[in-house]
Amino acid sequence: MAAPDRSNAELRAALRDFYEDYAASLDDLRLEDWAEFFTDDALYRVMGRETYDQDLTHSTIYCDGGAMIRDRAAALRRTAVYEPRLMRRFVSGVRVLEDSDDEIQAEANFMISEAMYDRPARLFLAGQYKDCIVRTEAGFRFKARTAVYDNYSIPITLILPV
Repeated sequence: MAAPDRSNAELRAALRDFYEDYAASLDDLRLEDWAEFFTDDALYRVMGRETYDQDLTHSTIYCDGGAMIRDRAAALRRTAVYEPRLMRRFVSGVRVLEDSDDEIQAEANFMISEAMYDRPARLFLAGQYKDCIVRTEAGFRFKARTAVYDNYSIPITLILPV
């Protein structure tokens, strides 16, 4: 067995921190902070596994560009009406698929729990992130993030980003 690649281990550790900061921004409903995790030309999608596997384009959530991502955050903050809930995102299995000077292709597993005030907590969504990440002066940013959920259907509705 070959010795572990220390540079890859360091990159994976840095990406785990990035992913956990992303999850915390959403768990804490800091939607404006969430929008800052993306480049201005980013693509953000949330789609079902079947759709993804068939290379189809239908997305449950679709934002093309930083302006659309920021608009989604603002709309959720100002106009969305939904039953109060607490959500927690758990990220694991961060893998670097490809690392070049320009971009990092990575993936990670996610699980999201949901707790309503009048019901027990439950598993809301599980799946995998498929990411293209770039290094910027401000740190990592998503150039493309596709959250592929494994659920056959989404319980109730998907309001908040994944």
